[in-house]
Amino acid sequence: MPPVVPAAAPVPPGAVPATGLRATARIHATADGRGGTALPVLAGEGPLALRRTRGAADEAAVVLVGAMSAPLGGDHLTVEATAGPGARLSLASAAATLALPGRGGAPARYDVELAVEDGASVRWLPEPLVSVRGSDLRVRTRIRLAPTARLVLREEQVLGRAGEEPGLLRSRLAVTREGRPLLDQELSCGPGAPGGWDGPAGLAGHRALGQLLVVDPAFAARPPRAAVLGEFAAATPLAGPAVLVTVLAPDALRLRELLEEARRLYCP
Repeated sequence: MPPVVPAAAPVPPGAVPATGLRATARIHATADGRGGTALPVLAGEGPLALRRTRGAADEAAVVLVGAMSAPLGGDHLTVEATAGPGARLSLASAAATLALPGRGGAPARYDVELAVEDGASVRWLPEPLVSVRGSDLRVRTRIRLAPTARLVLREEQVLGRAGEEPGLLRSRLAVTREGRPLLDQELSCGPGAPGGWDGPAGLAGHRALGQLLVVDPAFAARPPRAAVLGEFAAATPLAGPAVLVTVLAPDALRLRELLEEARRLYCP
């Protein structure tokens, strides 16, 4: 008589497997030939729901709407966006992203892949990422720019909710232009990060940090100058038509104020 094999327990609808959730949002923007931008591809999965909203006349605006709590430990979320020649695309999120601890202790991953072709423009302006106590999140943003592409990127990271210690947050931003590196940097904060991340040479006790990256071919003729924009805010020209603004702040509200001031300065 063959051995009896127990039937697998049914998986409740909407339950996330122990290995974590996998979801990808895909966006492709193209110039529509009438001075506007079309979205032939706009597809989200799981927690990455996409909604087209009203933007400028020549721009397609898309908002990521969180359809469920994510990323949890073990999850792997990916946003892939391409702007074809001459297209103008604005990407934002409807609310802050909370990095939450998972059941198995595995890190979560959040990848952003942007490709901007000649004459195209992308604005990536998500709401803050909050590193919740006990979480472990790895963020990777990779951007490929054509020679005449334009980019405005804002990143805001908040270490812990009010009165809470942060989780472990590791992020990397890598940008290439014409196939050559423009910016490649890494950041690690929270328990398990290399020593000194919160010391005087690191965050100096601040719990909100962010950056604004602006790439504009017009900077080739009028390069931005290095500048101190506040006690803990500075602008650094890059080796290319770009400027990077880095900011430390005591909270998310002050961080946004400083980054928006910088955006008005470098994105007239």
